[in-house]
Amino acid sequence: MGRCNGRCTLVGFCCLQLVAALQRQVFDFLGYQWAPILANFLHILAVILGIFGTVQYRSKYLIVYAVWLVLWVGWNAFIICFYLEVGRLSQERDFVMTFNTSLHRSWWMENGPGCLVTPVLSARPPPPHDHHVVAVTGCLLDYQYIEVVSSAAQIFLALFGFVYACYVSKVFLEEEDSFDFIGGFDSYGYQAPQKTSHLQLQPLYTSG
Repeated sequence: MGRCNGRCTLVGFCCLQLVAALQRQVFDFLGYQWAPILANFLHILAVILGIFGTVQYRSKYLIVYAVWLVLWVGWNAFIICFYLEVGRLSQERDFVMTFNTSLHRSWWMENGPGCLVTPVLSARPPPPHDHHVVAVTGCLLDYQYIEVVSSAAQIFLALFGFVYACYVSKVFLEEEDSFDFIGGFDSYGYQAPQKTSHLQLQPLYTSG
């Protein structure tokens, strides 16, 4: 029962991670955030691998999933530091989220709750041909804090997923050590009962 509860809980957390990652991927696509898009794609693959490993009793897959979650926590911690401009990180001059290929910002910058977007027609210097300058006012919550909350939620799910992945993989490894899936019950010294015939052979006499 305990193993079943652990597996069910891990699958539930994996499903939550998958939904959260897909939701985040959509908004990162809308904002042309190429670095997060790549990281989200790898995360989605790792979560699917974790679900498969849990359902199919593959401890190695769960170990890979757990290792990825450590990297995922580090990536989201970097995003939090980036949007809060910790240290030398600056949103005004660093475009690491787009691999320095464009001036696009987070989709939430212009589409946050309560945000009012006003185009600026007389911007100096003029923006590139595929960009426009806008003034954003009235936001109930600034876009950087939305990104921070999203990354914090990802870290929360990843930490719980890591704990349960370690627990379930440990259970699987212990079972692999004590039970041979290929040899059946051979590792336990189990001998299948041999069938005995109830027929008794009687000598046959013929009269010469």
